[in-house]
Amino acid sequence: QVQLEESGGGSVQAGGSLRLSCSASGYADNSYCLGWFRQAPGREREGVAVIDGDGWARYADSVKGRFTISKDNAKNTLTLQMNSLKPEDTAMYYCAAGASVGYCYLLEYQYDYWAQGTQVTVSS
Repeated sequence: QVQLEESGGGSVQAGGSLRLSCSASGYADNSYCLGWFRQAPGREREGVAVIDGDGWARYADSVKGRFTISKDNAKNTLTLQMNSLKPEDTAMYYCAAGASVGYCYLLEYQYDYWAQGTQVTVSS
């Protein structure tokens, strides 16, 4: 059973930085995709960044160059470093895990396991 637990999040002014962490366990590293998704009020949940077992990452266009996803296999930790934050980044952020199908997509349906979510609020 895959288990995910998030930490981090909070409030920051535009241009600031935040770091989200997710402790993951119960999965076979190379056969799983790990990722971050977010959902703003009144909007559908969207993929932010995902990473595969070999460390290849994929980002939503809206966060490219500002966000970095990484993982520490030894510590079973997934991290999202968010820089140059904008008010439109305000959302509930979720860590997720799902079986790889040879490629990790920024799509919800590929991910079966979800953390509880952590709020990120960016003020202008």
